[in-house]
Amino acid sequence: MFKKNPTSVRLTLRALGYLLSYPDAQLRSVMPQLIDALQSEQALTPERMDELKAVCQHLAALDPLEAEARYVDNFDRGRQTSLHLFEHVHGDSRDRGPALIDLMQTYEQAGLQFEADELPDHLPVVLEFASTQPPAVAKEFLGEMAHILNALFSALVARNSPYASVIAAVLEVSGQRVQSVALTPEPPMDEVWAEPEAFGGCSTQGQSKPDQPQPLHFVRTPRAERAPEGVSA
Repeated sequence: MFKKNPTSVRLTLRALGYLLSYPDAQLRSVMPQLIDALQSEQALTPERMDELKAVCQHLAALDPLEAEARYVDNFDRGRQTSLHLFEHVHGDSRDRGPALIDLMQTYEQAGLQFEADELPDHLPVVLEFASTQPPAVAKEFLGEMAHILNALFSALVARNSPYASVIAAVLEVSGQRVQSVALTPEPPMDEVWAEPEAFGGCSTQGQSKPDQPQPLHFVRTPRAERAPEGVSA
């Protein structure tokens, strides 16, 4: 029977974080164990567990290359579905660096040393950290990120991604309400990554677009004014 107040969520958080990791052969080979771990603590509703079982079975049945390609399409092509949580808030601004440092200090203050290939705000990393904390602390910690998680959930729902169920499970085990939120339209990836024109037009010095006349400005220099005899300036 489902427990409304489970005494532990450690295995659940770790399993959810692992399920959000890159679906290589190792991950896809342990899907049955992930399901067992999620069921062991009974921290999720039966309905959510059914969704997660379907996700695990879906990933295990996919062709390996297809599973990996879909993961990249889901999480590496657009800010709205990024698993780097601070990217949703700070983007590429300077504020992201101090936020990452603060998060690292949170890990260190808990007596943990961060050693991972990913940045500290990567959701699987965040969930692994939360799994080391007492349930009440873990829920409070993740609850502070509920607005980001709901935005991520909404973006995945819009893409019809089965990973939306995993994010919903993270919110649920954190004691947060799962809800859709309005999303700001993102520019196409081609526009985001497009190289600017080398001489695409400046607003100064009289330069204009490449297909328009370019005004020329001649300025007499001190050297020209001191030109030697026989040379016209």
